[in-house]
Amino acid sequence: MENPIREVAPVVVVMVPLPAQGHLNQLLHFSRHISAHGIPVHFVSSATHNTQAKIRVQGWDPITISNIHFHDLPLPPYAVPAPDPKAPTKFPDHLQPIFEAALHLRQPFAALLQSLSSTAHRVAVVHDTLMSFAAQESTTLPNAESYIFHCTSAFTNLFMIIAFLKKFSGLNVSVSQTSYLPSLSIEGCFSDRFLEFVGSQAGMTDIDVGEIYNTCRAVEAEFLELPTQPPFLGNRKMRSLAVGPLHPINLHGQDGSPSRRRHECLEWLDKQPAQSVLYISFGSNSFLTEEEILGLAMGLKHSDQRFVWVLREADRGDIFAEEKSEKKGENYQLPENYEEGLEGVGMVVRDWAPQLEILAHKSIGGFLSHCGWNSCIESMSMGVPIATWPMHSDQPWNAMLITEVLKIGVPVMDWARRGETPSSTIVEAAVRRLMESEEGKDMRRKAEELGRAIREAWLEGGSSREDLDFFIAHISR
Repeated sequence: MENPIREVAPVVVVMVPLPAQGHLNQLLHFSRHISAHGIPVHFVSSATHNTQAKIRVQGWDPITISNIHFHDLPLPPYAVPAPDPKAPTKFPDHLQPIFEAALHLRQPFAALLQSLSSTAHRVAVVHDTLMSFAAQESTTLPNAESYIFHCTSAFTNLFMIIAFLKKFSGLNVSVSQTSYLPSLSIEGCFSDRFLEFVGSQAGMTDIDVGEIYNTCRAVEAEFLELPTQPPFLGNRKMRSLAVGPLHPINLHGQDGSPSRRRHECLEWLDKQPAQSVLYISFGSNSFLTEEEILGLAMGLKHSDQRFVWVLREADRGDIFAEEKSEKKGENYQLPENYEEGLEGVGMVVRDWAPQLEILAHKSIGGFLSHCGWNSCIESMSMGVPIATWPMHSDQPWNAMLITEVLKIGVPVMDWARRGETPSSTIVEAAVRRLMESEEGKDMRRKAEELGRAIREAWLEGGSSREDLDFFIAHISR
């Protein structure tokens, strides 16, 4: 008599993002790619942030994918302060309460992990760099393993590690193998409170099996390989995986999902000449002072370039509480009659904008950006050059990657002069340089070539496709 075949549940993946837009977005996009291989994905956050991730994702609809499961885990009450434009650094310290509250997800996450472990052959935990408690919890179960997901570029991650080692341990580490070594420090990039938070996560990731980046080898091959060499050799059991760009790169009929109502700015862009419009956005967590808004507004006006400007306040820890705020937008006032004078030339968008669709539009010729990594990889994948205006966190390194390594952008203001407010003249010069100079046209050609290479990484045999297939095979072994 033959032995009966024992049924074993398949591998499941658990995503553990930091509850901030740029982090939620990347891990949700990654969830789509994994679910396409028939693997159930469990996306773990608070009810507020799961809702935020779902309503803001672009290019596909999570509701239409049956094997992505959202788990609304409880959080203790936390403060939801407004951003402070007068703070000593541009870092969004007003989000610190939600970062700290997120550590309380550990206990309900552990209970979920225990439940999934009892019915699955293997549980693969993919956690944000700043949610490293998930790695520790995975070690308590015999069939769970963890992978660290970097929401930054490989370039930034490498040189930020160097900067942290220099500041906190006194080690003057250098990387002689690379052809480029930035001199940036972490001064001005973060608040002291956030650095303490980062320190609380240190030492938890040595148990991770591997590390994953939302990038591709066409952009960062050199910087993906360096951390695997001295002095950065760690305990990872597999190579660093570059599986980006994770966002959809074909926005027309993606996954057969019905398109959401088209944003009015796209209708405006339809009427503009090809590559004639500058898109301006500072992401979800950066904010501008009144002086910066004025300088930018007048610089755009004097540049005589067409533009779409997303002008909205930075997210709070609860974006739905922000929507109810009576003081929303009070710091974001334009000069009197400014918008009335933009007809046919410019457009100011005050709400959440479909950035992927904007960058993919044929009328877009440049992007003035804070250089968050989501914005950078989205712009590069669409072949759009960037005028860089970094504000905090990883943005100065990303800006350096864009302007000095890849050479597909121009700085609005160097990071070394971050304490100064760019005048309208400085803004105008940077915009004209990007949009109408011969140098800008050459950058646009380079950006288009890079964009093609990035998109090809997802074709059959492409590097990102192969790295994702490697990951799927590894967790399904």
